[in-house]
Amino acid sequence: MNQLEQLKTHTTVVADTGNFLQLAQFAPRDATTNPSLILKAVQSTDYAHLLQDAVAAHKSEPLDQIVDQVLVRFGLEILKVVPGRVSTEVDARLSFDKAATIARAKRIMALYEQAGVKRERVLIKIASTWEGIQAAAELEREGIRCNLTLLFAFCQAVACGAAGIQLISPFVGRIYDWYKKSAGAAWDEAAHAGANDPGVKSVTQIYNYYKKHGIKTEVMGASFRNIGQIQALAGCDLLTISPDLLAQLQASDAPLAPALSAESARAADIPAVAFDEAGFRFALNQDAMATEKLAEGIRAFAVDSAKLDQMIEQSLR
Repeated sequence: MNQLEQLKTHTTVVADTGNFLQLAQFAPRDATTNPSLILKAVQSTDYAHLLQDAVAAHKSEPLDQIVDQVLVRFGLEILKVVPGRVSTEVDARLSFDKAATIARAKRIMALYEQAGVKRERVLIKIASTWEGIQAAAELEREGIRCNLTLLFAFCQAVACGAAGIQLISPFVGRIYDWYKKSAGAAWDEAAHAGANDPGVKSVTQIYNYYKKHGIKTEVMGASFRNIGQIQALAGCDLLTISPDLLAQLQASDAPLAPALSAESARAADIPAVAFDEAGFRFALNQDAMATEKLAEGIRAFAVDSAKLDQMIEQSLR
């Protein structure tokens, strides 16, 4: 049994890609997308027709509605390949606008439902700002399940759990990137590998906290840089993994044991904490890594969303 097969016995494996033609060989249960992955995909000859078809069918509609049509077209293709859920992201430029995030999420879900897809198969991805978490809480109450992304700080995870969010995506690799860059020449790769990786430690803390306190929110580790990070989080609820790293796991037959355990977490001494808006904002502010990576992530997704807008506008001419 290869490591990918072993991992699937402990953890739900999710493919982190907009390239649905690659999905079948790894047989993931779910798939996630983001603006950067969709932008990359539509620039490929394999997928350009999805953008062109959406534009042709909806050219009289406002630009933002055409964008959602493109995102949902990708989601529909992915759902033909995976048996579970697809995550589709709300425009990152709405990350600090609760009302606009709710409206966009409802529209995306309506498009899926019009195509005959049940709500249970779609997760709406929203950035883990205070406004995003509050928007997601309202959406969850209306039966629209959410995936809170760009999550770097423990306070973000606590707030998501308290809000009854379906799933969170803590970003292992980007946390690792920040600490490695911050340390510079003093960084010791071996000393920060496996369970000592700062991104792995963050997800482990969140997982243990949720299991200790009976929080139902699913934890899906994301943004991996190497298979060592994945191996150190075996046993996590879900892990979303790029095709390159899925292939590396598939190519290895080394034993892979679970690293995380709900039973161990429940036996641990982990006090409950809570954050109101002021407490959340202060805790996030105190975490330089999380503050910087959240802002950077929103900016990067916003840039790629704008590029996708430009591609669609060019197609309209």
